[in-house]
Amino acid sequence: MKYSAVQRVCLSAIGCFLANAIAIDLSGSFPKVSASLGTDAQARSSGGRSGGGSFRSSPSRPSSPSRPSSPSYSNPSYSNPGSGGSYQSDPYRYNRGGGTVVVPVPVGPSGYTTGYGGTTANGSSGIVFILGLLLLGGAGISLLLVYLAVKAKRGNLSGFGATSIDKELDNNIVTVSKIQVALLAQAREIQADLTQFSLETDTDTQAGLYQLMQESILALLRSPENWSHVLASSETVKSREAAEALFNQISVAERSKFSVETVSNVGGKVYRRDLKLDPEEDPASYIVVTLVAGTAHDKPLFDKIQTESALKDSLQKLAAIPPDYLMVFELLWSPQDAKDSLTYEELLTEYTEMAQI
Repeated sequence: MKYSAVQRVCLSAIGCFLANAIAIDLSGSFPKVSASLGTDAQARSSGGRSGGGSFRSSPSRPSSPSRPSSPSYSNPSYSNPGSGGSYQSDPYRYNRGGGTVVVPVPVGPSGYTTGYGGTTANGSSGIVFILGLLLLGGAGISLLLVYLAVKAKRGNLSGFGATSIDKELDNNIVTVSKIQVALLAQAREIQADLTQFSLETDTDTQAGLYQLMQESILALLRSPENWSHVLASSETVKSREAAEALFNQISVAERSKFSVETVSNVGGKVYRRDLKLDPEEDPASYIVVTLVAGTAHDKPLFDKIQTESALKDSLQKLAAIPPDYLMVFELLWSPQDAKDSLTYEELLTEYTEMAQI
């Protein structure tokens, strides 16, 4: 069907009119949608990050003292130039200066010398001697077995093979744990403390990494009255590659909630970035602190946390792990800047899985 030029112009004008009418109608019918999208775009705040470590290398442990090597007896004779003599392969003769001295051999329990100069065999004495040795040997073995049983029950076989700690440190089983705490904005001093710890700690060393974890946990334990929400998990994986993938997944998921990382110290590399604050932003209401740790434990460190007492126990348990067990650690907190804001609506938007305590 063909249209004239006049008809085409009229159809175009009608189409433009309808399009404008629909746009006006949409903007007037859904004002809340556009407002909610604006809220989602602003539901991000500054973040701080520090940590380090590696799943690839085993945790460092103090090396055990080396034992002195035993003397070699491969050579049948041993010469001593200082004494001028030599020990021959014959154990009963010692040669000094060309002469031969006969070394007396003790007589066993089967005979003894009588007062009249003769040697009389005494079978009963030999039997008693053998029975005594057997009894002493049996008692010694029994005591040894009891000692090993007690040590095994305590999980410490020190000096008799690998300990339970050695097994956990040497195998590839790793536990990845996460504790996330939301605090009321009244605990604003924790932002300055975490920033100071992150900038002053050498995160490229295991000692510095362990100190960072200790200080972060202490900062949380000092403000239990400001705890409001919590989220925790502890998962054991069978390989270090799987542990690294799980750890990175948790880290990236948490970092994606920041608008910008204004402070970062990972692996000893420190970065700082400026933050442009919105003067019309709502006052801050919450601060979220996240601890992620990869340890050499063969079992999860804790279960799901739903109460304040359980959170306190889990933080103390994480702080009490031996330094050798800590493989990787990362500290994340938001907002990093004390002037930045994290409102209640933003907390619900970005941290949807956290439970109130």
